[in-house]
Amino acid sequence: MTNYDAVVVGSGPNGLSAAIVLARAGLSVLVREANTTIGGGARSLPLTLDGFVHDIGSAVHPMALASPFFRSLPLNDYGLQWIQPPLPLAHPLDGDPPAVLGHSIDETAATISPDGKAYRRLLQPLVDDWDVLIPEILSPPLHLPSHPLALAQFGIRALWPAAALGNFVFRGDRAKALFAGLAAHSIVPLEQVASSAIGLVMAASGHACGWPIPRGGSQQITEALAACLRSLGGTIETDAPVDTVDSLPPSRALLFDLTPRQVARIAGHRLPQGYLKSLRRFTYGPGVFKVDWALAGPIPWRDPECARTATLHIGGSAAEISASESAAWNGRFDGKPFLLLAQQSLFDPSRAPAGRHTGWAYCHVPNGSTLDVTGAIESQVERFAPGFRDLILARATRNTAQMEESNANLIGGDIGGGANNLWQLLFRPTLSFDPYRAPTGGMYLCSSSTPPGGGVHGMCGYHAARSALRHTFGR
Repeated sequence: MTNYDAVVVGSGPNGLSAAIVLARAGLSVLVREANTTIGGGARSLPLTLDGFVHDIGSAVHPMALASPFFRSLPLNDYGLQWIQPPLPLAHPLDGDPPAVLGHSIDETAATISPDGKAYRRLLQPLVDDWDVLIPEILSPPLHLPSHPLALAQFGIRALWPAAALGNFVFRGDRAKALFAGLAAHSIVPLEQVASSAIGLVMAASGHACGWPIPRGGSQQITEALAACLRSLGGTIETDAPVDTVDSLPPSRALLFDLTPRQVARIAGHRLPQGYLKSLRRFTYGPGVFKVDWALAGPIPWRDPECARTATLHIGGSAAEISASESAAWNGRFDGKPFLLLAQQSLFDPSRAPAGRHTGWAYCHVPNGSTLDVTGAIESQVERFAPGFRDLILARATRNTAQMEESNANLIGGDIGGGANNLWQLLFRPTLSFDPYRAPTGGMYLCSSSTPPGGGVHGMCGYHAARSALRHTFGR
């Protein structure tokens, strides 16, 4: 076994980002990955039929383009190419044209009458301040802001429950539905305090940088990060599960791209009891049930606007979306689930054979649920795209247990690294001025269970590595 300055356990975007930061500082770095392929939730595999490329986790990446760390890397030099569909998002509605999140606020405002002006008042300040605001949002909550006024404008809006903010700001059902779908990315009931935060970020990111997809699949983000790391001298080992930290090569720093439960399992004997109890108290959120389709043709949306985007929110009204999210949080499944759906092959022909297409969708379900909800998901798509089922050539489904089996970070199918309730939005995984640093010298957490949380942006890994550079390496 070779000695390293740092060992990173887990090769998701955060683990690779942490490794890159350390390698850029001239340190020797090893990344250990349990799976055969690297990437964690940012992987692509042929899940259905030959020639069809499916993203097994994340598919659409607004936060990847927003990430200050990713923007500092020459990822395009390592083959990463972004595709921007004509619309970031469409939200189909029963009997009406869809509400859309356009690249411009004006484009969005035109589809949500009578609330165009109200939407502009809500979002324009955030979009105007985006370049200074997004580094603040993607920093640890306990930090001295460089742009306090911009952060305050966001915070005043973000602390509202999404349902209350939607009802207060908007009069019409169209705008309320659009905002409810955006806020549902928080995977908490829309009545919870601060459930607006993620919805506002999702909307502002669409206007500021779009909701792009990577050409060739989400695996290309991972491969670009890995190539960047290797160019800096970093080493990656796959098929290398870690059952205990005692099996790792000697190093001065250990960084875990793992959730608290796994850190407690493999490193608990080295951690103080108080900190270990805090890790074990960490709360996980609802899981997801996911379906990937190989399709004989494009999804036959009733409204052609829905074919101008790679991403759709399927759920109808704000009331329906709220009911679906509340049910999953409270251990129930709603028969009309809110779906996040992607149709990448409309804009990326490399995803399917000529004339064929892919589809990707998931809904939120109770954590650990093994209920098969394929029928409910496909009924929701059929609701807005009659004839959809007739195009299905093959499907691959994963319940929460299968999600966790494919990626041990997805505890109970939770794709966000932990529940996004107010406490864990502010303090994850524990209450600390440096949430990345464990009390035991040289150990750090760098997963989405640390600030700023879920999403493919690498900022959790970036901040954890910076903490390691300060405290372990004196940089």
